[in-house]
Amino acid sequence: MALTPEDVVTKQFQHVRFKEGFDPDEVDDFLDEIVVEWRKTIAENDELKAKLAAYESGAAPAAAEPVQQVEEPVVEEIPAPIVEAPVAAPVAEASAPAATSAGIIELAQRLHDEHVAEGEAQKEKLISEARAEAASILADAQAKGRDEIARLESERSSLETRISELRQFESDYRSQLRGFIEEKLRDLDVAGTGATPVSAS
Repeated sequence: MALTPEDVVTKQFQHVRFKEGFDPDEVDDFLDEIVVEWRKTIAENDELKAKLAAYESGAAPAAAEPVQQVEEPVVEEIPAPIVEAPVAAPVAEASAPAATSAGIIELAQRLHDEHVAEGEAQKEKLISEARAEAASILADAQAKGRDEIARLESERSSLETRISELRQFESDYRSQLRGFIEEKLRDLDVAGTGATPVSAS
């Protein structure tokens, strides 16, 4: 439900006892001021809507004349805060509806330009951050690649050294084994030739 000035005027609050609170008269006075300003705003809004409708229909100059013919004695009979704004603001608006429209268009264009500039700045920022992140990722990958290549080279060198050592061990082992076998064969030959044959008699 929409809140109206009458709702504020007729709103009743419960009184509290034995507790700290606000002065009811001061609250009422402040609410009265709010109602006055609210009514002024509603009157200005209605007047501007009427002027906008008249301006869009092409009858803006005709609609402006009745507003300027407000009788001054009425202002004296009604409290000043209620009447001053509805009379003064529409007259000022009626005198320059084209200027108001131009101001609205200018404001809209300025807001549009600001949003476009903000979007461009955000786009450039995102692109810059993405490029920096991509460069960082690429640098990390290259560093890891270099480290991995260096590790593999070191491992290959170690394996080649180990293979060379194993080949040398194999060669030495074969040589020693051949020497041992040849020595045993010589011992067998010497033992075979040194035995005398047994006589049959």
